[in-house]
Amino acid sequence: MRTSKKLLPLLLAAALLLGGCAAPSRGASAAQHKVWLVAKSTDTAFWLSAFGGANAAKAEYNVDLTIVGPETEEDYEQQNAYIAEAVEQGAEAIVFSAISYTENAAAIDAAADAGLKIVVIDSDVDSRKVGARIGTDNVQAGRMTAAAVLDTEEESLCVGIVNFDLGSRNGQERELGLRQALEEDARVTGAYTVNVQASATAAQTGVEILLAEHPDVNALVGLNEPLAVGVALAVERLGLSGKVRVVGFDTNVQCVDLMRSGTVSALIAQNPYAMGYLGVETAWQLLEGQSFDPDRLIDTATTIISAENMFTIESQKALFSFG
Repeated sequence: MRTSKKLLPLLLAAALLLGGCAAPSRGASAAQHKVWLVAKSTDTAFWLSAFGGANAAKAEYNVDLTIVGPETEEDYEQQNAYIAEAVEQGAEAIVFSAISYTENAAAIDAAADAGLKIVVIDSDVDSRKVGARIGTDNVQAGRMTAAAVLDTEEESLCVGIVNFDLGSRNGQERELGLRQALEEDARVTGAYTVNVQASATAAQTGVEILLAEHPDVNALVGLNEPLAVGVALAVERLGLSGKVRVVGFDTNVQCVDLMRSGTVSALIAQNPYAMGYLGVETAWQLLEGQSFDPDRLIDTATTIISAENMFTIESQKALFSFG
């Protein structure tokens, strides 16, 4: 998948949100389009930020927006039920983040065949009927994760990777980029993966498994927000802060605090607010007759945040997104 060169800075999304308070919405004179956002979950900081962006676009474009998501990031069947419900309720477009690249595909195809426009954000689905794709270049983000792991004076590195469901496209792409970059550094003696459910508790168990099987692990990676939290908490609880390098995804407040205390070395900050905003905006644009190249990812940008740069203006914007 190619990546577009034009990125939407978070400030632009914020400006649009603020501007919407003072001027009529762009869709005010047009028919109100009915859009559903089907997320992977509804209670993480990542998705709450994405919903903030989606609601800003809802106001800007006068969209009738429904937001739903399952209780866990493994329940693709509930996502499929939501997709069918969106069709039944007369939705015109779905903004979708797939739990399973393959198991969500038939439901998305059916919705597209029923006439709905489909916009993917965050995590892809195996469908050729998607109108636009928005989110992180996850292979590149994986390589950025490796760069954060390798940013150390350690002469030897053994890396433990805590990843989520094998069916989720973004997790597998992150690990691909991570492993590609790790293989290029002679200091890396091994890289081992455990796949767990996307929860902090499961991640802590995953860390215990990795350390029991590979006691030489001195760097740990959590490849999404709940896993990053779990990895960091496990390292802190085991008294390994400062001894095991921790790199996580996303900007949960717990991980930010643990970075300040020295347990977390770096965070890979995505831009969920922009994903939510652009998802709804692009759905509206598709419904208004615009077209996009679905093979060209609309990249919402990713940033490495470390203890050294976390207080810069740019890092603060990434850590504490609007919404």
